[in-house]
Amino acid sequence: MLDFFHNPGELVARCDQGVLDPNCHADTQKFHNGIGSLDLLRALRVSRQKRRPLSLNLRLPSSLKPSFCTLADACGEQGAIEQYLRRLEHEIDLVGCHTHPEQRVEQFHLGGGTPTIAHIQRLMGHLRRRFNFLAHESGDYSVEVDLHHTDWSTMGVLRDQGFNHVSIGVPDIDTECEMSVACYQNPAPIHSLIDAARTFGYRSINVDLGFGHAWQTPDSFALKLTTIIELEPDRLMVFDYARPPRRYRPVLGDKARALCSQDDKGAMRQICFEQLLAAGYHYIGMGQFVRPDDDLAIAQERGRLSRTCDGFTRHGYCDHIGFGVGAISRIDDLYTQNTDAVERYQRQLDSDQLPTARGWRFEAGEQIRQMVMERLACDQELDIRAIERRYGLVFPMYFSSVWPLLEQLSRDGLIELSERFISILPAGRQEVDAICSLFEKEVDSAKH
Repeated sequence: MLDFFHNPGELVARCDQGVLDPNCHADTQKFHNGIGSLDLLRALRVSRQKRRPLSLNLRLPSSLKPSFCTLADACGEQGAIEQYLRRLEHEIDLVGCHTHPEQRVEQFHLGGGTPTIAHIQRLMGHLRRRFNFLAHESGDYSVEVDLHHTDWSTMGVLRDQGFNHVSIGVPDIDTECEMSVACYQNPAPIHSLIDAARTFGYRSINVDLGFGHAWQTPDSFALKLTTIIELEPDRLMVFDYARPPRRYRPVLGDKARALCSQDDKGAMRQICFEQLLAAGYHYIGMGQFVRPDDDLAIAQERGRLSRTCDGFTRHGYCDHIGFGVGAISRIDDLYTQNTDAVERYQRQLDSDQLPTARGWRFEAGEQIRQMVMERLACDQELDIRAIERRYGLVFPMYFSSVWPLLEQLSRDGLIELSERFISILPAGRQEVDAICSLFEKEVDSAKH
């Protein structure tokens, strides 16, 4: 069996050592500053020539404080937000000049901080003037909201702006309640937002739920999860606070909270699977649980699920373009990432330059590993013969360091292994991330 909490360095898989990072599903550790804006512009030109559909991701900083201001007259938070939005619009213009009007935006995600209604309308108006958004609910347009800064009117405006998927963040603690268990378990605020989403006709509702802080116990977490399940969201993203999605990572000046013991963390993780699977949810990997009639579950059944910078998607064939501080783009074999420093981001755009700071172009061996991990994660099985034909290799030899581990997993009843297929068995579904991460090991190119 896989040991998720074993000492690192031994031949075991750990759920926190995979290539994929929640809410940032690219291996950013491989990014380097040898990739810049010219590389992105060349990739955009190819995308334009081929008229490929687009997936856009726009990130807002979770906290824009006066210290982020670069102009003397912008001394308040609203001034900082206004400055950031102005630069963001300029970035949209610079990229939009290199795309074609026929390139459809099939997927869009707005994440990070929650803007005001006026800012939402302004941003979406600017984007629609530059890009070809689909009408009549044809696209998948999602938005992240937070309990403390979102009400019914905001949910209505977001729906009017074309958003049809919403992700609701459930904080680990309400700071105003000073660790009050009653406040922690109070489902009323999230219940209100879910009611709003259903009333306004959102296609799917996702709830983000974290576990692993020191003050949490398996019992308190189980109670909280129970209250969420009773609200019947379409999706739940469950994450470990040791590696939270970017939107939940501490901002500058925040004090990181201590984590609970590995035993308690393991118990909470097991509670997730027991309660959510019993409630009828399917686990598709990377902490994502979905109802069987959800778009992602259906895409997985039909072999059309992909894994991109934004996680699981039905639109893996799209070119992915990110806007904002730290945003990631991927076009063909090229990843690029914007600077994560707000001042530098603003300075670059003031000079009419894209804020690309680093990136990564994966080579043949990396493409093979990426393909194997993606198909195994998305399909719960891998056609070994198809990989061998596509890349001209002998799978057991190419992955010789991994094959003995796969044989052990087969003996343990987690996978079915043959010369033709690797299939994740029901007992191995909750460990699919760790199984996929085995292929991230370096492969001797001489075996190719």
